[in-house]
Amino acid sequence: MLDLNEVAMFVQVVRCGSFAEAARRLNMPSPTVSRRIQQLEARLGTRLMQRSTRKLELTSAGRAFYERCGPAIKQLIEAGQLQIADSSAPSGPVRVAVPTLFFDFFDMAWVAAFLAAHPLVTLDFVPSDLSLDLIADRIDVAFCCGPLQDSSYAARRICASDAELIASPAYLTAQGMPASPEELSEHACVVQSDASGSTWRLRDMAGVETNVRVQGRFKSNAHQALRKAACAGLGIAALPSILTAADVAAGRLVRVLPGYTRVDPGLNVVYPSRGRRPLAVSMFVEMVVERLGLKDHAAMGRAIV
Repeated sequence: MLDLNEVAMFVQVVRCGSFAEAARRLNMPSPTVSRRIQQLEARLGTRLMQRSTRKLELTSAGRAFYERCGPAIKQLIEAGQLQIADSSAPSGPVRVAVPTLFFDFFDMAWVAAFLAAHPLVTLDFVPSDLSLDLIADRIDVAFCCGPLQDSSYAARRICASDAELIASPAYLTAQGMPASPEELSEHACVVQSDASGSTWRLRDMAGVETNVRVQGRFKSNAHQALRKAACAGLGIAALPSILTAADVAAGRLVRVLPGYTRVDPGLNVVYPSRGRRPLAVSMFVEMVVERLGLKDHAAMGRAIV
């Protein structure tokens, strides 16, 4: 007779793609999960998966078994999660990946208030502007600027903020103010290190978009580094106004081609899977979305020094 717990562990391993992540979600040692899967294979008299140090692959028998039992186990798990969620407070660790600029506009007092309201929750922030493997890096939820690198993740856009073009007065005095988007290719620009940084997609007030090739000797994937480089006179930058409003107000930066903005993908919230999420994760994301909706761009700009 099959052990339902072993079948559930097998389904979890397949869904997570690794024993380590499945063990984390099941809150048990990885060797225990591996041993129970071996016991399941012994009961069935067949090998369900091929294991290696880098990846896990289902055998043909394992795939057939998963297709038969996976939906039923998923329904049982989700039913249990619904029952637990309806009868308990949010609890447990929430591992959150955020871009380095996140806490430039997200008030730490909001985090403190959330933790005070939910004493059983812990938050682990992982700053990153690079692509992440949410499962391998044990991320429960990520806030990302830019397009998704993995279409298998579940995501939604929560904040739109097109970027404005800015430069220091010293740079514009020395190099002049560009009169058109095409002239940007003749200027030094401070750009992102990834491939998208070399081409800026600009939109005018009528909604017409233009692609402009730009170049410069200073590159970074950190928005604050780009902002500081622009303030230091290293070139023209394209950054969200929430990061540059204080510098513009203080005269450290000047808007360039004010009739244009760089099309920015905004801020996305990304989950490792499309299944039901722990209550603590859902409530934290709801808090972030609510707080971002309450704070205006000008106030966020004034908070940056």
